[in-house]
Amino acid sequence: MTLTELLASFALTARLGPVHVDASWADVTAALGEPREVLPTRHWPRLFGYGDLEVFVCRCRRVRMVHVQTWTETVEVPTYAGLFPGEPTEADVVAALDRAGCAWEVNSGLTFGNQRALSVPANSAQFVFTVPSAGEARLHSVGLPDNGHRCPTAT
Repeated sequence: MTLTELLASFALTARLGPVHVDASWADVTAALGEPREVLPTRHWPRLFGYGDLEVFVCRCRRVRMVHVQTWTETVEVPTYAGLFPGEPTEADVVAALDRAGCAWEVNSGLTFGNQRALSVPANSAQFVFTVPSAGEARLHSVGLPDNGHRCPTAT
């Protein structure tokens, strides 16, 4: 499996193994082990990481957002063995989305300057690309946003 195939599957299913918006944090850590804290704090909500996968967790211990950084030389996604080459081209990402049957559209609200974005209407997955002055647009990150969660533990 290539990184673009993995990310197309992520965009189509809104899941990376046990990780998805609304997943129980206990289920994620049971499957993947203890993460690193991206922004160490004792307070919730918190941002955790597994390789290049970042997971934002609410105080009610539910996953709120899922994000994969792809701008590095190699990309590590914990549910899949090995490393992937980073920074796939926009053409490769679009081809993988099309092969997977995942509908997408240009996100004009996140397309400006040296940035271009594609959205998956079915689940609001966002693919964000950097556009160099010369050469092909390269994938910087892909993520699933919060789905409007209202935390029952909020005061």
